[in-house]
Amino acid sequence: MTDLQILEPHCEWTADRLADESLWTEHLTDHELRELDEALRLAMAKSGDVLDIGREDFPLPRLHERLVAIEDELINGRGFVRLRGIDRARYGQAEMEMLYWGIGMHLGRPWPQNARGHLLGDVTDQGRSPDDPNARGYELGGAPLPFHCDGSDLVGLLCLQNGIRGGLSAVANSVSIHNIMVRESPELAAELYEPQPYDFRGEQAPGARPYYMVPVFTNWNGRLFVRCIPPYILASQRHPEAPRLTDRARRALQRLVELANDPRHHVMMELRPGDMQFINNYHVLHGRTAYEDKKSAGKVRHLKRLWLETDILADRPPYFANNIGSHWAAKRTASRMTLA
Repeated sequence: MTDLQILEPHCEWTADRLADESLWTEHLTDHELRELDEALRLAMAKSGDVLDIGREDFPLPRLHERLVAIEDELINGRGFVRLRGIDRARYGQAEMEMLYWGIGMHLGRPWPQNARGHLLGDVTDQGRSPDDPNARGYELGGAPLPFHCDGSDLVGLLCLQNGIRGGLSAVANSVSIHNIMVRESPELAAELYEPQPYDFRGEQAPGARPYYMVPVFTNWNGRLFVRCIPPYILASQRHPEAPRLTDRARRALQRLVELANDPRHHVMMELRPGDMQFINNYHVLHGRTAYEDKKSAGKVRHLKRLWLETDILADRPPYFANNIGSHWAAKRTASRMTLA
């Protein structure tokens, strides 16, 4: 059995300790909002394409220090934050995307999110069916998304618009879940330290195998790294060449999902237009509740997404490195969906 350890207990939390939303909501001050507006004007004067804008093109001399502190909290503390205060009605979509991109550049470097090389992504109903074996969560409309991880150090969401109801964001503490499993069901925790197969959802390199192998739990020099996408692990079994999941692995995944779904271990979060959420992908699982759009009323849920590589995590497992040589990084693009 893997030599199991309780990891990073200082990053554990339970929902009752975070019931006060002010603990994880950072309200931007008037001065910071003016600084953001000035940086936006400078960036837009250089280019309307976010891909042309680096941190130096979006100067935030005072807000930067606050963002550095937030980044440290994401990696070494609670693991999630909501930024609030930007007036969505004041800015068009392209300006909101640039504001979001600029803030993101002060938290890390962009990471491709799919085989199309999207560094800035859209999370909205893209007409894909939940039954489509190659559909990914950001393309699905209306359906709830179970707790899962994405593929980078930090994951960010910007809310541009909400539907008519539902669509709450949910975050669960992976560190607490890991440590509970180590204490209470070590044989299940140990199974998740073994590499598990994940479905590539059709986005593997041409001629490559349609699945990849990554452990759910990794102890890397005393720091916990988590990659868990239960539907993709289960979907890997559609490929005959993928390793078969053990009964213990299935039970371990079920236990992890039960713990994440337990209200004691997750927080529900409303994202209003203009709000931004950032999470530590290795310490926080995220999902959403079901929602409903009403296109005739112009109420369509639309979020933008960033995957970011942070400097704080200078040491990470090799399978969690931002592989700039991968086929996902062959293109450098931004998804630019606009909704009527």
